[in-house]
Amino acid sequence: MKSILITGGTGFFGKSFVKHILEKKDFKRIVIFSRDEFKQFEMQNELKFNKNYGKLRFFVGDIRDLDRLKIASKNIDIIIHAAALKHVPTAEYNPFEFVKTNIIGSENVVKASLDNSVKKIISISTDKAVSPLNLYGATKLVADKIIISANQYASENRSIFSVVRYGNVINSRGSVIPFFKEFIKTNKFFPITNSEMTRFWISIEDCIKFVEDTLQIMIGGEIFIPKIPSMKITELAKAINPKLPLKEIGIRPGEKIHEIMISNDDARNTFETKDRYIIEPEFLNLTKRRLKIENRFKEKIKKVPTDFFYSSGTNKKWLSKKDIEKTLKKIYEKNSI
Repeated sequence: MKSILITGGTGFFGKSFVKHILEKKDFKRIVIFSRDEFKQFEMQNELKFNKNYGKLRFFVGDIRDLDRLKIASKNIDIIIHAAALKHVPTAEYNPFEFVKTNIIGSENVVKASLDNSVKKIISISTDKAVSPLNLYGATKLVADKIIISANQYASENRSIFSVVRYGNVINSRGSVIPFFKEFIKTNKFFPITNSEMTRFWISIEDCIKFVEDTLQIMIGGEIFIPKIPSMKITELAKAINPKLPLKEIGIRPGEKIHEIMISNDDARNTFETKDRYIIEPEFLNLTKRRLKIENRFKEKIKKVPTDFFYSSGTNKKWLSKKDIEKTLKKIYEKNSI
């Protein structure tokens, strides 16, 4: 029976992950660590009739506060580190706040994990951490490096650290779908920053499953990336309301036209399976690690070509307008929006 702590436990991913885990029986307790007491209050009211509610623990705290994080991490087996400041334009005008949360906060997660001998730690990352153009992506890149490097300090207490990196989560807070839906209530057009813009797309359900699977196969030091489809922002707008015109308004500060999840430079250490890519750390023995991972996957993993890179603009998998319409229909039925 495992005890799990989720930083950012009241955020979109954290809350969804908690709801999923609550339906399982193979855990001892779930600690929800977040700084927003009102979101915790709302979450308590929403989940209080769940049969496993008694296994939940709510910790008000900030990952910037190492002492508080150490207390919350006592007797914890697994940490899912999902806490972050994430809005790209906001980061450009508040750089120090993003550094304190995304970088110093991640360092604190590592220190608290090592001090409490937490067995497995997964940090949730983003496609914006690759070849970052914006400050948010730069802070997440550093956070990823901190998490991966932590494996060099963890030999004595056997803590293992890995990263899960994925693209835009469908209908998450602050994402483009709720923004478009709200915007067209009072406007007669879709604001498109660039007509060529593409994004990776993944559902929250697939995110949760990917993290769960990663907990089973991780050996420490990897960055795990799911093979997911891309979509054009213009196709999304047309799927939401095909009658409204598109108006190009220009790129926002720090925004990319296409996102990247694996760069050319990462290719030399990248392997793939049927459903994911794995970037291995340069500082560890790749041959021994590859055999261990193959045993856990129960399938052969192969190295990607040296000129490989994984971009939303050149992806092999694409969502059509019909695919997007089906996805939107499911969202509307589920959330009644």
